Amino acid sequence: MIKIGQIVCAGANLQCSFGAAPSVLMVLPVNRVMTAMPIANIMDNKPLANILPFGMCNSMANPMVAAATAAAFGALTPMPCIPVTSAPWVPGSPTVMVANMPALNNASKCLCNWGGVIQVANPGQMTIQVP
Repeated sequence: MIKIGQIVCAGANLQCSFGAAPSVLMVLPVNRVMTAMPIANIMDNKPLANILPFGMCNSMANPMVAAATAAAFGALTPMPCIPVTSAPWVPGSPTVMVANMPALNNASKCLCNWGGVIQVANPGQMTIQVP
């Protein structure tokens, strides 16, 4: 029996540890993998192209949040999220390659420069069983 379902595709739900709302992973069809939905690899980490905003950001490392909090005399003031991700997703799939890069799986994490940990809440596809 083969189990498939941990590989992440377009439309996967993402969550940031400092974000107020979930987001969706956008996978552009540049990897040219023949499936119903484009499959992501570890380099699908571009802010606003692949990783969309998470509503409001609560991280004091974010300069916009820090400035708004200072203006509010120290009361935490969330500001709109603009993800800043400069490193690829880690660790990626050790056995599946997409466009010569490890495929993104549901255990992979991506770090935002403002301290948030972005993780996959739902990989965008479900487990199937092949007898």
